Amino acid sequence: MNVTEPMFLALTALVDEPRHGYGIVQEVERLSGGRVQLKIGSLYGVLDRLAGDGLVELDREEVWRGRLRRYYRLTDDGARILEEEAARLAANAAAARSRLRARGLSTRPAGGPA
Repeated sequence: MNVTEPMFLALTALVDEPRHGYGIVQEVERLSGGRVQLKIGSLYGVLDRLAGDGLVELDREEVWRGRLRRYYRLTDDGARILEEEAARLAANAAAARSRLRARGLSTRPAGGPA
């Protein structure tokens, strides 16, 4: 399965608790340090794909200020795919850092200061 960065971050946002669309958007922005800012329209495209693949599912619906909020939760399959993708990305990053060190370039830890 090809997991895009928005998909990866949306899955990550749902690890600890179910969230509604705007809550997912906020958490993705926080997780990415503001680098990824999903629009609601593109988020629902991501959620539709993840739900179609059985990686997330509807948790509940509630009305808030006259509008319907849908809360999504991570499924067990979603957690498994997220773990596999996190391991794949970590292995790719480790390979890149190793090659950069071999070339004599200093590498910094992921998320560390520049």
